[in-house]
Parts: sequence; C-alpha cells; structure tokens
Amino acid sequence: MTAAVLAVEGLSVSIDGVRVVSDVSLRIAPGECVALVGASGSGKTVTARALLGLSADRAVVSAGRLDVAGTDARGLRERGWRRLRGASVGYVGQEALGALDPLRPVGREVADALRLHTATTAAERVEAVRDALAGVGLDPAIATDGRLAGTLSGGMRQRALIAAATIGSPALVVADEPTTALDAGVAVTVMEQLRRAQQAGAGLLVITHDLGLVAGWADRVAVVSDGRIVEQGPVDRVFTAPEHPATAALVHAARAGVRGPAPRAVADTPDAIVVADRLDRRFDDTAAVRDVSFALDRGRVLGVIGASGSGKTTLARILLGLETPDAGSVSLDGEPWAPLPERDRRARRDRVAAVVQDPGATFDERWDVERVLADAFSRGAERRARAGLGARVDAALRQVGLDPELRSRSPLTLSGGQRQRLAIARSLATEPEVLVLDEPVTALDATVQDAVLGLLEQLRDETGVAMVFVSHDLRAVRRMADDVLVVHEGAVVEHGPAATVFGRPAHPVTARLLHAAEVLATGPAA
Repeated sequence: MTAAVLAVEGLSVSIDGVRVVSDVSLRIAPGECVALVGASGSGKTVTARALLGLSADRAVVSAGRLDVAGTDARGLRERGWRRLRGASVGYVGQEALGALDPLRPVGREVADALRLHTATTAAERVEAVRDALAGVGLDPAIATDGRLAGTLSGGMRQRALIAAATIGSPALVVADEPTTALDAGVAVTVMEQLRRAQQAGAGLLVITHDLGLVAGWADRVAVVSDGRIVEQGPVDRVFTAPEHPATAALVHAARAGVRGPAPRAVADTPDAIVVADRLDRRFDDTAAVRDVSFALDRGRVLGVIGASGSGKTTLARILLGLETPDAGSVSLDGEPWAPLPERDRRARRDRVAAVVQDPGATFDERWDVERVLADAFSRGAERRARAGLGARVDAALRQVGLDPELRSRSPLTLSGGQRQRLAIARSLATEPEVLVLDEPVTALDATVQDAVLGLLEQLRDETGVAMVFVSHDLRAVRRMADDVLVVHEGAVVEHGPAATVFGRPAHPVTARLLHAAEVLATGPAA
C-alpha cells in the first residue's frame, strides 16, 4: 500500500476543557483529493488546523496517530511544525485578507516556501513565482513589481495564497474554503491549479461547504457533525445514498438551494423604491461603475452578478450611500439619495440596510452578540419602543437560526456562518424598506444557506422589502432574483428577468459565467 501523505487516528481537540473534536480518523493517499464537509460550527476548520499544528494556544490536541507527509507530528514543537508546513505541507487559510501581510510584496510572500526550504537561487525563485502566479491566473509581473498584498482584490489574494501553497510541490495541500470569495471563473482557475498539484502527486484536503464543488472535484468525502466524522467514502456513494442524517440534511439542502425562483405575480403598476440613473464611479484611471441605470420595485429582488473586480461591490456601496458617484444619481422613494451629504440622508438611513461581504470586520470586538443587536434595535427610532430588547434580541437570533444562548458571546468567537447570520439579523432590526446584500450566503453551509435564503424570501413576501442581491453564487441568485444585472468592467452588459438571463443568455460574458459555474459544479472535462 502506498504510504499516505496524511494518516490520523483518534484525533481529539479540547478548548478550555470543552471537547470540540472527537476521535477523528482520516487517511489521504498521494494524488487523492478528500473533502471535509459539514454544517457551520461542526468542527471542520478546528480539525484541519489541528492536523497542521495551528490550534489555538488554549487547545489541547491528542491523537493515537498523526503522520503528516511522512513525519510523526504528535511530538512536534512550533519550530518543527514550521519546517513541516513550509517544506512538505501547503496551507490555504479561510480568510485571505488575514493570511497575507498587506504591507509586504506579494512576490516575496509567494516565494517564501522556496526561500526558506530549498537551495534555489534568487533568479530561480523569481521564475518559479512567475510560473505559480500565471498558473492561478495572476499577472506574472507581480513576482517582481513590488505590488503589496493589501492592494489586491479579495479574489486576487486568494489566488496568491494558492500559488504560495503549491509553489514548493508539497506532499500535502490543505485548503480551507479555497473558492468561497471567488466568482465561478476564478474558482475554476484555482481548482485547476490544485488539480495540477494533485496530478503531480500531492494529496489534497479541501474543507468546504460547497457540495457542488465536492461532487465535481473530490475523490472521497468525510462528513463532520458535532466534532466527529459521521460518514466518509466515495463522493458518488455518500451523496447518492447518504447513511447518516447529517449527510442527508446537507444533500437535501444543497438540492433545495439550486431550485429556480417560484413564479411570482408582478404588479400592474410599477412601484419603484430605488432608481439608479447613469451612475459612474472611477478610481484613478479605472472605471469601477460605468453608466449604470435600473429601477427596483418594492417587493422585488434584483440580482447583480459578474466576475471579481467587475464593479458589483462598488455599485452596492453607491446604493448604500457609502460611495459617492462621480456622475449620475440614486433616488429613494422618489427623493434624492446619492450623491447627497450624509447629514441630509441621516433621517432616512434606517430605511436602507446592508449585509456586507466580510461581516467579521463590522463587529466591535468589545461588544457581545446581545449588545450588537440591542444597539441595532435602538438605533434612531423614536417610533420604536426600546423596552423589551432582551426578548427582541432572542427572537432575532431564532429568526436566523441562532441559539439565544449565544447572546453573551463575542461575535469574533462565532464561526464564519454564525457571524454571517448575526449580520443578517442586525440588518433586519431596523425593518428596512431596501436591503442591499453583498455575498450574504457565501460563507454558509448548504443547510444554513437554504434556511437564510428561505428567511429572505419570507421577509420579502411578508414585508415587501426590496432587495439588491450581489453575489458570485449563481445558484443563490437564480433562486432569489426576479431580475438580473450582469456587470462587466463596470458596465451592465445584460439586464432582464432572471429566467431569461439564466435560460437564454444574450451576452458572451453571461454565457461564460454560466459555463464556469457548470464546470465548478461538475469538475473538469475528462
């Protein structure tokens, strides 16, 4: 039998005396891709970090066996772990922004594995970095032009991380949510780079909530629930005939999430709540938004799709009044909204709410969950009673599927999916008339994503709130949107009913986006 690049038996992790991972056993052979899936907070990331010596200081890790790239890692100290991770193991963390030094040249970041663990010359390292960057669809010039990580978009940072993790030809690559922040086209590029590492003999451990990606790219899958692997085996068998209720729930939710929107009646008389008229926004010589116009009626959902860097988030920020357009305007219920001084918008600010792309960065680390929501409920509204906030906080948490017992926790101690749900609960607290959602379910597993999308559908139908749904997750947009804007290089290249845009795309950009999403879900052609 070929020696495994990862062989673990009886792995357990306790934090502050609480067991969070129990009796995990897993094996990955050279050239094999194994996916670790499970609900948010199930222990996937804690397990992966324990396998690599990256557990929190308060964690106690034990295992009957922990062989990583041919090394018994049970007794390793930090220096030994660093040598192992750099030379034999590549790691792609969940948050690209925090994984790269924003003030350090990207070329040096990518070259570290070679500089620290090989005898290559400076010239050889530069050439290797250029090849690695090109392999993930980045400009090879980044290897030497001094560009800083902090100047890259989220998708570019994620691709740089993949390049850094694979440049040293490691025996094992561990990738935690490697495609979460990426549009389908870039995600395919990233997965193809990981596939090349696999074909060169590396074992891959991919932690993800995207079951479509697992079905298309993984050989085997392990399902985590409450800190335990409850089922594992070949992907086809596990997904077609799940044996454990946790697996069945994930598969069912994933299938529910890809359904198209239910037919909904359209009002005979349009009732526009938001009107955007010929919006333009430039940054230096780059046009982020170009001549964008649309009207959004009450109770309708407008999906905004496009590749990373196409201008989706800039458009969302203009609609929120967080970015001032260089030309054009936005009106809210017939009254000017942008461009407008904030003091003239403040009285109407609670009519427009947001769920942003990175919720973790929007919470005050000194506040607990209860204070976050209590502050939102109390914000700027004499017409709303401030009494009984505790009960309202509990109800808001339950509404988005969170346990009220979390109210005393810091948001920063919650899982990524839990933080996203808290952000949605906070945005709903002001009872907004317009909700701008920028990647609202990207960080959620299939079961929670289905629940949150169902919640948003219910909110839309019961309150008539209008939504702008910005996402690279075309399955979520297909489910939620009544109409779709396709954005490319800041301009709208296609706009129409969701069923038409997805069923009969009229522009090559739309067709490419849909094709990339299909490849991501089904895997590369044989």
